[in-house]
Amino acid sequence: MNATLQPAPLEKKPRVARGFRLQWEEAQQAFVLLYPEGMVQLNASAGQILSRCDGQRSVGEVVAELERDFETEGLADDVLAFLDLAEQQRWVEWT
Repeated sequence: MNATLQPAPLEKKPRVARGFRLQWEEAQQAFVLLYPEGMVQLNASAGQILSRCDGQRSVGEVVAELERDFETEGLADDVLAFLDLAEQQRWVEWT
C-alpha cells in the first residue's frame, strides 16, 4: 500500500484562500475577510492568525510569532483548531 505522506500540521503553510481578501477595517477596529457574497468580521485572535497566513510561513512559524508578539506560550492547539475551522469555511488553503 502506498500512502502519501502529509506534512505534520505545524509544517503546513496556510494562506488566505483565493476569492477572499483579508483587510483591516479602521471603522470596525477589526480584520474582515471579504468575498464576493459578503464579509466576515473576525475576532481579534482570528484576525491575528489569518494576518500571518501568507503561504510563506508554516503553522509552526505563525505560532512562534504569535507567542513572541503576545508574550505567551502554548498557542499551538488554539491556532490549529482555528485553522481547522477556517479550512472548513474555505477561508484558508495550503501551499
